[in-house]
Amino acid sequence: MSEKIAFVGVGRMGANMARRLHECGYTIAAVYDAHGTSAAALAEELKTVHAPSLAAVTAAAEVIFTVVTDDAAQLAVFAASGDSLLSGAKGKIFINCATITPATHVEVERRAKAVGAASLEGCMASSIPQARNGTLYLMCGGERENFERVKPILEKLSTALRYIGTTGQAAQVKALVNMVMNINTAGLAEGLGLGNALGLDLDMLREVFAQTGANSQVLKTDGEDMQNRAHDCYFSAAHAAKDSGIAYQLGRDAGLRLPLAQATKEQFEEMVRLGLGGLDKSGVAELTFKERHG
Repeated sequence: MSEKIAFVGVGRMGANMARRLHECGYTIAAVYDAHGTSAAALAEELKTVHAPSLAAVTAAAEVIFTVVTDDAAQLAVFAASGDSLLSGAKGKIFINCATITPATHVEVERRAKAVGAASLEGCMASSIPQARNGTLYLMCGGERENFERVKPILEKLSTALRYIGTTGQAAQVKALVNMVMNINTAGLAEGLGLGNALGLDLDMLREVFAQTGANSQVLKTDGEDMQNRAHDCYFSAAHAAKDSGIAYQLGRDAGLRLPLAQATKEQFEEMVRLGLGGLDKSGVAELTFKERHG
């Protein structure tokens, strides 16, 4: 556990990953976030450095996790000029955990290699409690030797660690995971919304769903929340819209027609348009139940 670790992006996922590794005995050498207050609070909690710049993050650690919001943010922290994680990055390794397009992961790897650094995809198919407890499902992509180099660290974060393949492939798999999850979420919202409109008892309906072909992981995690309008955010509708767009575009690029992916993308985009993007993805039920926002 001699490696010094730093985090760029310490929202709910990044902060809880940092807490987990700190508890496991790793040195969290620096934290940084575009929203400085969250980084300052975490730095105080972990008794570490609130880095004043991206270059300072790289200088402080050997292994740097990035957990940012989207492609633009990912490319910005690896900028070719100005303040950048690439400054003095020779020999460092970056583990990039954001849900972004495969092409952006490939571009980040190219930029890292150009300065003598390494990068790895660390795509997460889990949520906030799993980040805190070290039970993430982690899908990794990049050069195998880079994966093996940081595997002991990743094993502290994940109970289901999987090497997928070359850079970009883990992001492809993550996009498909979220595409299917989001389709299931939108479908469940329609089923429960229709059941409600028909006057059916929704406790009974969810129980029947759970014992039949309508069962799904989403039913377990979101069904009761949809019924009770309990949309505390674990995975936001805004992120669901973004991720659905990534998968839909991959399908278009492959020459495929994905009508369910398109309809689901449009549902979550509608939530954002209505100002509901900060709700959990279960909030898509607000569009399908009578006398709600829809």
